Amino acid sequence: MLDVLKGWFHAWFSDEEAVYLLFLLLAGLVVVVLFGGMLAPVLTALVLAYLMQGLVAQLNRLGLSSGWSVNLVFLLFLAALVAVLVVVMPLVWRQTVLLVRDQLPNILHSSENWLRGLPERYPEMVSMEQVNTLVNITQRELAQFGQSVLTLSLSSIPSLLEILVFLVLVPVLVFFFLKDRAALTDWALSFLPARRRILSHVWEEMDQQIANYVRGKAVEILLVGGATFLAFLVLGLNYTVLLAVLVGLSVLIPYIGATIVTLPVAAVAYLQFGWSGDFALVMVVYGVIQFIDGNILVPLLFSEAVNLHPVVIITAILFFGGVWGLWGVFFAIPLATLLKAVINAWPRRQGRPEQIPGS
Repeated sequence: MLDVLKGWFHAWFSDEEAVYLLFLLLAGLVVVVLFGGMLAPVLTALVLAYLMQGLVAQLNRLGLSSGWSVNLVFLLFLAALVAVLVVVMPLVWRQTVLLVRDQLPNILHSSENWLRGLPERYPEMVSMEQVNTLVNITQRELAQFGQSVLTLSLSSIPSLLEILVFLVLVPVLVFFFLKDRAALTDWALSFLPARRRILSHVWEEMDQQIANYVRGKAVEILLVGGATFLAFLVLGLNYTVLLAVLVGLSVLIPYIGATIVTLPVAAVAYLQFGWSGDFALVMVVYGVIQFIDGNILVPLLFSEAVNLHPVVIITAILFFGGVWGLWGVFFAIPLATLLKAVINAWPRRQGRPEQIPGS
């Protein structure tokens, strides 16, 4: 048994670069797990600056100086941030409050009537006692949810202060990450060994695939959300901004997000139009948007961005979402890409390991 363990260790860690790579991965994991909360503004700004660096480089190639490129990209970032905070978020919040205040009672009443009719239709499967228990639990949970949406308690003030500090720190850090990118990169590389062939291979694959993926996702969110907003606005559907934001953000979770967000779209359309031709038209238009996104837009944007098997993608979403919640869901595919790059580049004494599916 000991010889087997020694052979396995020698096969996978005989190259010193493998040890460096393992140390960096463990150090990054420790920093995120132990200090992720307090370093959230820094990590967020680092990700945003990394994503905007592609636009800075593109402006440089067009002949604009580095300083002007950074300033222009940063001003575009500030304009987008202000637009989201001043225009989009207030509309989303207002429509969320209206939906909870005006439609939640109707949803409760319709659902209760439907549930109470089940014992008559299926007496052998459903009893009135079970229905009453389920109705009471649902009413209690929805009432708590509605109260939390409609009111802001004093306990939420510290969270609001944290958000304000976050909104101040992130733009400042983004600017300095963009402005001093070369100096910060050289400083970070000074801690790495001179021989870093494997590290460079992993970084090159990560840099190409993740940057393309995240930028492609940003474009997909804008296109899908914008198309949904225009379509629902033309159809006269209520809560258009809220539903468009939900549909746009749903593309962050492949295969699962579209299924989940269908429920609020169908619920709002049903409460407004009932079982009518307008309801059917809304769902058909929504289905067309999802079809175009899945069969035309996604292949066009991500044909060379991330080459992962659907099973790997769903597993990564479930795992990282369970570990880190919403942030884990958002970064599930980039993290899966990182693991794929590490596995494919990991040095072995017997030769390079087989690539995982989708590589």
